[in-house]
Amino acid sequence: MMEKFLAHSFDFQKFENNSDLQVIINDVHSRYAVQELNLDDMEFVSAAGMITKHDKKDEQ
Repeated sequence: MMEKFLAHSFDFQKFENNSDLQVIINDVHSRYAVQELNLDDMEFVSAAGMITKHDKKDEQ
């Protein structure tokens, strides 16, 4: 029962052509530069997706 409720609630078809949601998505995309990270930079990305700055001076 809960699985059906969740599947229905988060059905991609509900969001796919939602013009209000697309406006928000486009706004967010326009605010942030899209850049791929190399493997060295990926080490400093948290699970939430925030890039943290790593300074060797802080380690001393």
